[in-house]
Amino acid sequence: MIIAVTAEGTAPQSKLDPRFGRSKYFLIYNESNGAWECVDNNQNLNAAQGAGIQAATIIAQKKCNVIITGHCGPKAFRTLAAAGVEVYLCDSGTVEESLHKYQHGVLKKISSADVEGHW
Repeated sequence: MIIAVTAEGTAPQSKLDPRFGRSKYFLIYNESNGAWECVDNNQNLNAAQGAGIQAATIIAQKKCNVIITGHCGPKAFRTLAAAGVEVYLCDSGTVEESLHKYQHGVLKKISSADVEGHW
């Protein structure tokens, strides 16, 4: 299982970034080997449009099964769902805490976007 978490920094102790498409980084955790990878999302921080779709494409290309984030817009959600990526919401904490909440069944899996586009 490969799990991505939106992050404000580059380490697992970084705060969760509540935005998906405009998250500063994605921290990707591979449960099979315990390895972390940091993916810079700078190209989407100031995009006029399409940030969610581009970010979702990155997550799909990294073969993530799950994304943990604060919010997910409609275009990003559709792109993630089409790639088979499950979306879980977490409202605060660090990347590590968010991952722990997911692993213990605390987080809510969503079946549609929870915010409008350009959030």
